[in-house]
Amino acid sequence: MAAALSSVVRRVEELGDLAQAHIQQLSEAAGEDDHFLIRASAALEKLKLLCGEEKECSNPSNLLELYTQAILDMTYFEENKLVDEDFPEDSSSQKVKELISFLSEPEILVKENMVPKPCDLLGDELLECLSWRRGALLYMYCHSLTKRREWLLRKSGLLEKYLVDGISYLLQMLNYRCPIELNEGVSFQDLDTAKLLSAGIFSDIHLLAMMYSGEMCYWGLKYCVDQQPENPEVETGVSGATCSVHKGLLDFREVGEKVLKKYVSVCEGPLKEQEWNTTNAKQILNFFQHRCNK
Repeated sequence: MAAALSSVVRRVEELGDLAQAHIQQLSEAAGEDDHFLIRASAALEKLKLLCGEEKECSNPSNLLELYTQAILDMTYFEENKLVDEDFPEDSSSQKVKELISFLSEPEILVKENMVPKPCDLLGDELLECLSWRRGALLYMYCHSLTKRREWLLRKSGLLEKYLVDGISYLLQMLNYRCPIELNEGVSFQDLDTAKLLSAGIFSDIHLLAMMYSGEMCYWGLKYCVDQQPENPEVETGVSGATCSVHKGLLDFREVGEKVLKKYVSVCEGPLKEQEWNTTNAKQILNFFQHRCNK
């Protein structure tokens, strides 16, 4: 275990240097200071400082957290640029692949060094955030692709691959933390909060992940499923990192129905007073039902 942690420290230092060089390139290309790049660079400078001390005394968890926070900020800057440019057709595929690779690196690093529980080094919230960001990026990218009819006619199989990867990341994010079991030993002043936690809803992002994954399942059925004889396996081929959740065949309708029914139930139940919109979710569920009856 000690050898594995030492290897993590060395690798994090190497990755930090590479990320800092990338941030420098981004800053020069932008021609102006950016809050997220400045914050990412500061985190990597702190990482470098800590790595300069005796590595035996370095805390791998702290170093990995600094690196991960820097990656989250750096990629957020690049994602915003892609969204502002509406995902240029000639370059977006490669850029999305690059960003997914960056966002996968912390988790891959932990797994490659045989750390038994990634959450011991990264923590549940950072793991959730990394999965969310990858899934949300692919959601936004796929959303732009569904508007390009000629591209869809030529490359619906590629869209399906992006959708499967994106849904996998979002489902992974939703499954990192177990729902809190309500029993006599657990007391809540707010019954609605208790219902949310027992349903595994720990934040607004969890709700968005459900809606996004349901919508991506809808796109999969609408634009892809008739083009392929079989549904693909749920693996994150974009990054090369295998998703550990929902392996096997991805049934767009089954997965979509499950997450959207839960989304509607939560929004019209414990969150009714917050007026979350369920119109689109209900329309997609209706589409699934008609599809099932054909």
